[in-house]
Amino acid sequence: MTIPLLGTFSLSGFSSAWLLLFFLVIVALVAMYAMVLRKRRRHVLRFANFDLLQQVSPPPTNRWRHVPAALLVASLALLTTAMAGPTHDIRVPRNRAVAMLVIDVSESMAATDVAPNRLAAAKEAGKQFADELTPGINLGLVAYAGTATLMMAPTPDHAAVKKSIDTLAAAERTATGEGIFTALQAIAATVAVLGGGDGPPPARIVLESDGKETVPGDPDMPRGAFTAARAAKDQGVAISTISFGTPYGIVDVDGEEIPVPVDDTTLQRISEISGGQTFHADSLDQLENVYETLQRVIGYETISGDASAAWIRLGALALIGALVAAVYLNRRLPA
Repeated sequence: MTIPLLGTFSLSGFSSAWLLLFFLVIVALVAMYAMVLRKRRRHVLRFANFDLLQQVSPPPTNRWRHVPAALLVASLALLTTAMAGPTHDIRVPRNRAVAMLVIDVSESMAATDVAPNRLAAAKEAGKQFADELTPGINLGLVAYAGTATLMMAPTPDHAAVKKSIDTLAAAERTATGEGIFTALQAIAATVAVLGGGDGPPPARIVLESDGKETVPGDPDMPRGAFTAARAAKDQGVAISTISFGTPYGIVDVDGEEIPVPVDDTTLQRISEISGGQTFHADSLDQLENVYETLQRVIGYETISGDASAAWIRLGALALIGALVAAVYLNRRLPA
């Protein structure tokens, strides 16, 4: 909750939660206040002659007489909460992360079920991803068909990555595992030279493909996709996969139309093994939306931020209100 001029009131934890024990002191003060009021009332009722009591006792007190005490208690509660160090989650841009864009350029990516074709749409969405990715992130590019090629080592120069994306061209076969292994090598080399921070920079692979692996035939083989996914998990690198295309894709090979339906199963399994996310897109708009989601995941991290300022301000206002109310209503400061 945000109140203008006061700030954001949020609680996702406390940095010094033990200070909340002071609420016991506040409860004790409230109990003492109630006991004093009760004692005063009993003292008044000792008069046996109620007619005389009505004549000598002061007129009934203002029903608002407890407002100063209530505001004082509220102020103590708010300031105690502030002392305990309330925190809230805030999103800040990453500036040391490494992201590898791994794009399938096999011949099936020439299918026109996504206009103008799968590869052209993938290139367009990839360039938009590079444009919108947080500037401090090191972005790299791997293209793979029967073999994998490191097109651009991770760099904060995203414009250079876009130029490399423009050069992508379709080729034969699909070696998904090789694409992942090549990306992992590039990440390891980049992490080795990046300085700063308390630990290694976070890394993520974004794998976009339309079909199952053909080289090797079994993804559990030493250079297969599932083996590569397990290697990624061991290195702490999650793989987010995007299966791109429709079940109705067709490519023309030497005048023969060959169906190339999109395959989700392999990519889903890669994500599951590595601890990443799975997406599907069957149009350029959907692909751009997926990349936008990944940009938020990769480009930012959530940290705990101090949220005590708003509680202090409101506590101070309650304290001032208690003093003003005491002078105005009871003609004295709250005791």
